[in-house]
Amino acid sequence: MRKVYTLLILGIWVAVLPYLGFPYSWKDVLTTLSGLGLIYISYTLYKESKVKENNEEKTFDNFSENNFFNREEIKKEI
Repeated sequence: MRKVYTLLILGIWVAVLPYLGFPYSWKDVLTTLSGLGLIYISYTLYKESKVKENNEEKTFDNFSENNFFNREEIKKEI
């Protein structure tokens, strides 16, 4: 949850950054660092989601009939 919150704050920072009045050289550096931060946090969240997805037990709704009954039980039913 902390990474998601950080991602939100970093996104807001990138949206507001052009209007803060930094000199062009600072603005370029800050935009680049912010973009790299967004990439890193997004990648770690992606990796975590893949690990959680692979650890989940998958169940399938497949049904099949089993025809290997004991012949004596079949004769008793008839």
